[in-house]
Amino acid sequence: MLTKDFFYDLPPGLIAQRPAEARSASRLLCVDGGTAALDDRQFSELPGLLRANDLLVMNNTRVIPARLHGRKDSGGRVELLIERVLDERHALAQIRASKRPRPGRQLLLDRDIAASVVERQGEFWLLCFTAPVLETLDRIGHVPLPPYLGRGDEAQDRERYQTIYGTRPGAVAAPTAGLHFDAELLERLADAGIGRAYVTLHVGAGTFQPVRTRRVEEHRMHAETVSVPKATVELVRRTRANGGRVVAVGTTVVRSLETASRSGELQPFEGESRLFIYPGFRFRSVDALITNFHLPESSLLMMVSAFAGYGAVMEAYRHAIALEYRFYSFGDAMLVSRNTTPDFPPSGGHKGPFPVHRRSSIDPG
Repeated sequence: MLTKDFFYDLPPGLIAQRPAEARSASRLLCVDGGTAALDDRQFSELPGLLRANDLLVMNNTRVIPARLHGRKDSGGRVELLIERVLDERHALAQIRASKRPRPGRQLLLDRDIAASVVERQGEFWLLCFTAPVLETLDRIGHVPLPPYLGRGDEAQDRERYQTIYGTRPGAVAAPTAGLHFDAELLERLADAGIGRAYVTLHVGAGTFQPVRTRRVEEHRMHAETVSVPKATVELVRRTRANGGRVVAVGTTVVRSLETASRSGELQPFEGESRLFIYPGFRFRSVDALITNFHLPESSLLMMVSAFAGYGAVMEAYRHAIALEYRFYSFGDAMLVSRNTTPDFPPSGGHKGPFPVHRRSSIDPG
């Protein structure tokens, strides 16, 4: 199937630049993957849209202030985006500078902190810091907002580009479906008999990259670290045994659970995932999905299309644009049920009405 089948044209004014005043005050578009029916709701209505014995699975990663500014010891500005903290003083990072740094050179940061360039590792650089990495980021780092926002971070972003239940630092992008939950909503969900469980996927900067290959199947996913603990596996099994549904809060949770299910049955998992989910994928562990609206031609849009059906998802996006939903990280959300019948884009064999393909004026990052 072709990457261009997952393009849609979004008016730039629908990209949410800042979060809603209250976390749960966003809109919620309900999409029935089996019938393609749409229902416009508010996110605060979620407890009434789920069932007692359902299980919400959430990603408890925490965003680190991963963007650093400085200069090379030879002169010239440099910007670092930490991709992954490896240990107390080592990290992998993207480096933006006028000239590629050489191994052994020093990158001079604020407050007399420096990082040595050790070596190139694929698209990243291995850096060694003169102070603990996480401490350095907390002191002088900036929140790594998505590139499509086109603005620098602000004081409120340290709190609002973060879920309230994130406890494990390591992500450079927020699991944005979780941004809609506040303490009052979580309490109402618990009172309604809806359970909670957690996985950890430290979201990498690659989440903002579009699929650049012409054919979807040729794309290679970036690696992200995943942890699916035994306690979560047991809760999922118990939920299924009691007739409940497993509801993933975000595409990162889908990727985590389905990675841990590749043997055919959900098992505890610790390691890296490069799992690429696109139409035709067989889901084993997730029954429903809460997710934000995603970039055109992105792997995340392809995952949602695999989950609910290509036709239903593209129609939902047309509907959301017509009703001026807010898009992307700080935008509104969808509650999507799974379509068990394969549904492919035109180049994958699907017959039906689909959008005209035009190039976007929006830089997807």
